[in-house]
Amino acid sequence: MARISGVDIPRDKKVDISLSYIYGIGRPTAEKICDSVGISRESKVRDLSDDEVTRIREFIDKNFTVEGELRKQVRTDIQRLIEINSYRGIRHRRGLPARGQRTKTNARTKRGPRRTVAGRRRAAVKK
Repeated sequence: MARISGVDIPRDKKVDISLSYIYGIGRPTAEKICDSVGISRESKVRDLSDDEVTRIREFIDKNFTVEGELRKQVRTDIQRLIEINSYRGIRHRRGLPARGQRTKTNARTKRGPRRTVAGRRRAAVKK
């Protein structure tokens, strides 16, 4: 396995797909990396030489913020929003969606599984 930015990328996949396993690199960015380094997107990772892997590694290190450094940056950005009491920070603190989505019926991903309220069903039946 080729190890780039602390991540073992899969050997049996194409280069642009494998690079997207690195946090902070998506498909479009992976394609740009392949084009600028001069490696075919269609080639498999196992077919790359050590020189080509080194070129990819150096290009990513020089031009992109990835993995642990990017995760730390995102975490500090969210912490800053929370500390300055912005609307988005308050939403993050409460564990609610921060970008204007509705929460009356949806937002189960952010809020977690449903918590049933005791006595709720009987009150609805008495009406």
